[in-house]
Amino acid sequence: MIDLSKDIHSLTEFKRNTTEFVDRIKRTKHPLVLTVNGKAELVVQDAESYQALLEAAELVETLKGIKRGLEQMQQGQGREAENFFSQLFDKLDNSQ
Repeated sequence: MIDLSKDIHSLTEFKRNTTEFVDRIKRTKHPLVLTVNGKAELVVQDAESYQALLEAAELVETLKGIKRGLEQMQQGQGREAENFFSQLFDKLDNSQ
């Protein structure tokens, strides 16, 4: 989570104190927002936290797909798994 009072700094300040900022990012696991001309331009974070963010995003996408599939099923769309796999195996057998 970003702490607005501590985690927003200018890119110039980051360049001057890179080691201190990197140590703090590793210790706190908080991302750092870097500004250029007063506008947020970059976010810097440790690799472990970034990996966790990627995994969370992947989970959200998976859940959205499951939800979409359930909604389609409730609307009568789609096919029964047995019919789908039967047709798939028939296509695979015929392509060989």
